[in-house]
Amino acid sequence: MTRRVVITGAGTINALGHDVPSTLAAMREGRSAIGELDIRDVDRLTIRIGAQVKNYTEGAHFNRQQIALYDRYTQFALLAAGQALAQAGLTFQGKLAARSGVILGTSGGGLNTQDENYRAVYEGGKNRVHPFVVPKLMNNAAAAHLSMEYNLKGPSFTVATACASSNHAIGQAFHFVKSGMADVMVTGGAEAMLCFGGVKAWEGLRVMSRDTCRPFCATRSGMVQGEGAGIFVLEDYDHARARGAEILAEVAGAAMTSDASDIVMPSRQGAERAMAGALQQAGLNTGDISYINAHGTGTAANDKIESAAVAHIFGADADRLAISSTKSMHGHCIGATGAIELLACIMALRDHVIAPTANWQELDPECSLDIVPNVARDATVTACLSNAFAFGGMNAVLALKAV
Repeated sequence: MTRRVVITGAGTINALGHDVPSTLAAMREGRSAIGELDIRDVDRLTIRIGAQVKNYTEGAHFNRQQIALYDRYTQFALLAAGQALAQAGLTFQGKLAARSGVILGTSGGGLNTQDENYRAVYEGGKNRVHPFVVPKLMNNAAAAHLSMEYNLKGPSFTVATACASSNHAIGQAFHFVKSGMADVMVTGGAEAMLCFGGVKAWEGLRVMSRDTCRPFCATRSGMVQGEGAGIFVLEDYDHARARGAEILAEVAGAAMTSDASDIVMPSRQGAERAMAGALQQAGLNTGDISYINAHGTGTAANDKIESAAVAHIFGADADRLAISSTKSMHGHCIGATGAIELLACIMALRDHVIAPTANWQELDPECSLDIVPNVARDATVTACLSNAFAFGGMNAVLALKAV
């Protein structure tokens, strides 16, 4: 017998806010956190905007020994996890510790650490680096530190599937709990790629906007990078009910597909199969879904293809469907983006508020769905989807229900 899987804790730090309440308040206001980057050598960059976590001082949260081990992305993961686990009210000892784990998504991992040390060796001429560089930059660093911090002794690992990393991680965690392999999983994603090397690499793709992110808009000019983390506690429904936990939402389905076609150009068929799979696993029909948090990057190809995929899968039901991209506010947080976007889904299910697609200006006939332009909307949402479609043709879609 398979189990129901629910979310009992949520935490975040991102450009919109350093916690969940401030993030959701910004989403309700339709406030974009995209602005000028404050990073070293920004004058050497062509792209000088991003959704950066501001007013953040690592020394306010971690001591010197910890900072020597924690890249910025790991710091974000730990801070968000602390919030999520405090809300869930869980401590891990004995059998529960052995049956609880952590699965995180990231794409760049410790990119800030790499950037700093490449600079020290190649530009500064240093012949030695800190002995903790490898454990600080590795992609599983955040998952490892979370497991150690909270005594999570079950399955723990990192998923790296570019922009779909978080949704893949959350989907894996969902299946672990659903199948009975674990009782509790801490999951989500973290990313901190807003450093000189990170932005310079993305410049080469020529998909970055120089002004702002306008998903589904006729005048859209590309994506804008963000940073941050979103962490959630996924738990067996019966376990959560038995201890009287507050349930934020139910994860009802998670589907993953591969386009197997192109390294950067998305496929409509791959996106369609992922959405259809999530609906089928959740036991939902297209008519049950009233909101989709879109991948919606603001690039010409992604928004057009995603709109076509949604229209094809939902058919006549697409006319009554709200779809928005919160990347217009918190930026594209790459490996963490699906986790931060999951907060908008929880807000829709719990607070009956749909976050808008900010910065929208003009209708694109090829993106003619109801994209909730600029202003948040009150609506009764009982089930929704969260889409993530990544470079490499790797797709992951989550289906959620209100509880």
